[in-house]
Amino acid sequence: MRVNIVTQKLHRTVHRLPIPQSFWIKLDLLKTLVQRDLEAKYKGSILGNFWAILNQLAQLLVYTYLFSIVLKIKLNFRGLPANDFTFGLWMFAGLIPWTAFIAGFTGAATSVISQPNLIKKVVFPLGLLPLVPICTALVESSLGIMLLITFVAVSSKMIHTSVLLFPVVWIPQLLLTAGLGYLVAGLTVFLRDIPQTIAVILNLWFYLTPIVYPASLIPEGWRFLVFWLNPMTTIVEVYRDLVLVGRMHHWHELGVLWGISLLTFAIGIFVYRRLRPAFADVV
Repeated sequence: MRVNIVTQKLHRTVHRLPIPQSFWIKLDLLKTLVQRDLEAKYKGSILGNFWAILNQLAQLLVYTYLFSIVLKIKLNFRGLPANDFTFGLWMFAGLIPWTAFIAGFTGAATSVISQPNLIKKVVFPLGLLPLVPICTALVESSLGIMLLITFVAVSSKMIHTSVLLFPVVWIPQLLLTAGLGYLVAGLTVFLRDIPQTIAVILNLWFYLTPIVYPASLIPEGWRFLVFWLNPMTTIVEVYRDLVLVGRMHHWHELGVLWGISLLTFAIGIFVYRRLRPAFADVV
């Protein structure tokens, strides 16, 4: 009862902020669309949204078996025992943000052309369409993060307080994905080869990001470029810092990430808004 009272007071306080009423209407609509998207993905299945956790758990177990047991790759982290499960946790920590990124990015690319009925509705806020798959992917990735924290707690008998800093990486991750999502969503309406091009680019991008290999293996002369020009490198490393290491080691890179994310978001939404008036004529 007390929790509900506090929640209601917080809700009223937030709505008193000097923010236009149209913003809250769009936010509520976005929430509804994301909920509908999550329900549609697993509609008719017995386990429902629990499949999102099972898929990520399967990834964790497969990579642990492949790299730790078959290939016998070992990694040591302070607070984590050096056992067969450690590399799987390390690998999984890098895959969580990457999986959310590619799911949101690729989903945003076709978000406009897959909703022709909504495009022709004058009153519908088209700016929400690319955000739906991006927010859906982030919600599912949060389940993976909780799963990762749980396994780390079981393995090390502790939970690092650094996990409370996750918003400092979630926000630029959202801005980066949304900026690229807006850009490709608008361009895909006119260039239908964009989704296929994205698939090729993401395959290359994956191996340019230290997900399956430690960043320490990157030659010193290239490491600076990889961290400062590849924003996903910083996101992946910060995830590992917060959950596995328990201490942030990439503050400078995080600052660059914020700058790149804000710039990408500004460019993406500018291009999307410029192209939006012509959507109904093309779709």
